[in-house]
Amino acid sequence: MELFHHTHPFPPFIPENATKLIVGTLPPPRFTRRELKPDDVDFCYGSRDGLLWPVLDRIFQLNLKYENTSEAIQQRQDFLKSRNIGICDIVESSRREKIDASDLGMQKVELRDMLEILRKYPQIDTLLFTGGNSKNGPEYFFRKYLKEQSAEIKLKIVSNKSPRVHQFILNGRSIKTVSLVAPSGAANISIGSSELYKEMKKKNPEFNTLDFRVLQYKEFF
Repeated sequence: MELFHHTHPFPPFIPENATKLIVGTLPPPRFTRRELKPDDVDFCYGSRDGLLWPVLDRIFQLNLKYENTSEAIQQRQDFLKSRNIGICDIVESSRREKIDASDLGMQKVELRDMLEILRKYPQIDTLLFTGGNSKNGPEYFFRKYLKEQSAEIKLKIVSNKSPRVHQFILNGRSIKTVSLVAPSGAANISIGSSELYKEMKKKNPEFNTLDFRVLQYKEFF
């Protein structure tokens, strides 16, 4: 059986003075196959089902368009440049039996050279993982990558409460990693079981999983 070669359709988007880097895995296969839906945006995290841009839209009141137009792309790029935020997913490509967006379905994964990228952009001091250390999540792959690259560079825990924060040293420079709750619908289940979420929902029955992400992301963006 021939496996689908799921290559990343977007090169890293990193403004020259970036201080933060958003790090995920791969967008849905339809972006690689160029089969976008009318309300997808042809850019990183542009899936109509993704929640990263709706969350940032709410935090920064960006008034974003959610459509397959160059204007929608430009809005997102302008925002990233204005805040010195880059996007560089860690996965360059993978193979899939089933053509879907699940991280667990990725096989024969090829990773981008993140240390090389960090050396190229010396002002980056924070990696924002859009997901945690569960198998095939961005933190999981970053740990695997570090293990392969260097015996010296290790993630040290800074905070074990969600979102987990680590730090590592690269050429004498301290870089922090934050494992945010994933901006996907699938992550709503894990949010729903979080004690903090339950507490907040109890106080305000209107409170939902998007509100929860907005609160969490706000602190680190």
